[in-house]
Amino acid sequence: MRSDREPAFAVWLTGLPASGKSTVARALAAELAGKGIRAAVLESDAVRREISPQPKYDDAERDAFYAILAYLARVLVLHGVPVIVDATANRRAYRDRARETIPRFLEVHVRCPLAVCQARDPKGIYRRGAEGTAKNVPGVSASYEPPLTPEVVVDGERDDPSAAARRIVSVLEKKGFLPIGPEDAKGIG
Repeated sequence: MRSDREPAFAVWLTGLPASGKSTVARALAAELAGKGIRAAVLESDAVRREISPQPKYDDAERDAFYAILAYLARVLVLHGVPVIVDATANRRAYRDRARETIPRFLEVHVRCPLAVCQARDPKGIYRRGAEGTAKNVPGVSASYEPPLTPEVVVDGERDDPSAAARRIVSVLEKKGFLPIGPEDAKGIG
């Protein structure tokens, strides 16, 4: 499948719940928009509500969900739409499967200590996990496998999200994933 648009890419932001993935995703979308690139943001909670209104978060459901999420990102990329995936994807295999099927893939690990994530807990995930009303919380009752070789590591506790977004864009540029516009071509040739 070929696109008549510029080649696109996918940036997958992974990390523990409440590590700062969504904040970095918003900053990255804004940074790209400033360069004239409109990226689709696939935020896992929003996509999950559409696919599985009453999720179980068990292994089988997670496997199916992340396969669907990777498929959606792949289809968008193949149609020339840049994609930012904001998803914990607690198992390395989920992200590796995405990397294998999505051309021009970049993995970003938003690393943050579990204690900081638990203190933030904007969605109450860790609180519900402690109460026993949420099962399979990554980093607590379910494993979280950090990436072995992410292209970018963001410190979710200390890094400024806008600065992190600029670093991600810099890596996209170095990999040749961003189109060169007239303003970028000055001095080339």
